[in-house]
Amino acid sequence: MKQILVMIAAAVLVGCGEAPVIVTVRDSNSTKPLTMKEKAKAGDPQAQYNLGLEVEDDKEAVKWFRKAADQGNAAAQYNLGLRYAKGQGVVQNFNEAFKLWKKISDQGYADAQASLGWMYYMGDGVSKDYATAYAWEHIAETNGSQRAKNNKNEVANNMTPAQIAEAEELVKEMIKKNPKLLK
Repeated sequence: MKQILVMIAAAVLVGCGEAPVIVTVRDSNSTKPLTMKEKAKAGDPQAQYNLGLEVEDDKEAVKWFRKAADQGNAAAQYNLGLRYAKGQGVVQNFNEAFKLWKKISDQGYADAQASLGWMYYMGDGVSKDYATAYAWEHIAETNGSQRAKNNKNEVANNMTPAQIAEAEELVKEMIKKNPKLLK
């Protein structure tokens, strides 16, 4: 007798503003666990993100990252931003990368903060601004990013002591305006 796979995806909001939790259920006769692809197709954002990491085709990876990102998965939002910044699986679009990274940077996601800092340092999709670059790298470093520490040093090498002092004040202003920048 052919077993019927029953998948019920129920999105339940956990707390105010949290990402949905996906629950998958099989019929009572099945002992086989769901595969990652089955979970992803059922709408599980973590499985969608993981599948995006595993597939080799860039366009397929973007598809899974986007599905997970749309459900609030910060790691997927970050990786989707990387794809836009590099033009992998999508047309290169720094503005789209910036939007994705800014959203999760405002929530304390260190890798995205470091990436924003680098965008300001390089002038990719934004006006080149060493003070803002330094500020984002400083915040990301405070949140534990080793890459940001290295980036901040490189940015600082191109700044005067007065510009660094201005950037340090900008850091304070940014954190005062949005304490969630720090984890």
